[in-house]
Order: sequence, then structure tokens, then C-alpha cells
Amino acid sequence: MLESAHHGDLWLNLELLSLEPRRLQKLAAELASQVAKHDPEMICGPLVEGAFVGLLVASELNVPFCYSERFARPAHDGLFPAAYRIPAAFQSSVRGKRVIVVNDVTNGGSAVKGTFEDLRAHVACVVGFGSLLVLGSALFEFAAATKTHVECLATLPNKLWTESECPLCASGIPLEDAGEFRKALAT
Repeated sequence: MLESAHHGDLWLNLELLSLEPRRLQKLAAELASQVAKHDPEMICGPLVEGAFVGLLVASELNVPFCYSERFARPAHDGLFPAAYRIPAAFQSSVRGKRVIVVNDVTNGGSAVKGTFEDLRAHVACVVGFGSLLVLGSALFEFAAATKTHVECLATLPNKLWTESECPLCASGIPLEDAGEFRKALAT
């Protein structure tokens, strides 16, 4: 299950992304060149991996950086049970700033959507999203609905389902056996 509580056909171990900082720095520099055209005054990245990428992008652009922290929505069941908030120390710094939300990989979008919502609550002008990789269409749909931009280095198709719609769950195939799941989807 993904952070958004969706089930999907792809899982990436993103903790390893920072293992080789020089390689990550090169990717961040490329992403920075793309988001620069939106004239950001600040970069914000959701903790953990998104913030690492965001910090590198902010450094490339020589603009301030802040992050958002994940927390569980009280008494929330269903999709998007996690929310994100900007720490109090940054809240006055984001007010009125043109902000790009930078993430590592965006799928269902709970981290970037939650960050977007809290930035807007603190009167930031979120002008777009930057991501090393975007899976599926959820981020593009959200950006269109909020009249913001998406910049990314790559996209890949991905399917998301609610738990009740998930063919993996319906077929009883254990999550750990992704190869069997892919075979089941192909038939």
C-alpha cells in the first residue's frame, strides 16, 4: 500500500536514492534547470527523500529552502490518511513567496498535495511541482486542477487502485511476489 492508501503496480525503494549524492546532485541540477523557468523564490520538499532533492535544487537555484513534515490525519480512514505541514519556523518565510514543491518520485501525490495545501494555508503562491520521476497521471491532473506546472526528468505509467479495486488483493497474490502480480495483470 502506498502512502496515499492506494494500491499500485509499482513499488520503488526510494531510501536508496541518496546513497550516491553526486549522482543525485546531477539529477537535481537537471531538475533545477527545468523549474527555474517558473521563477521560484523558494523550494519546498516533503520529508524525507523529497526534501533531500529539494535542498539540492534550491542550492542549484540559490533560493531559500524549506520542508514539510508528514503526520497522520486524526480519525481519518480512506485515501490520503497522511497530511503534511510546514514547521512553524518556516511559516512566515513562505508567505507571499513563489514556491515550487520538489519531490523525488511522485505517484498518488499525497506528499506534494499535502505540502501544497499547507503552503497555500500559509499564503504561499505555489507555482508548480518538480519531481525526478512522475508515475501515472495523478500529479498532472492535480496540477491542471490547481493551475500549476509540473516539471520532471521522466515519467512512467502506473496504475493505482483503491483496496477494494486492487486485482492483486482480489487474486490473493502476496505483495512481496510482484513478479506473479505482473504475470497476473498480463493475462
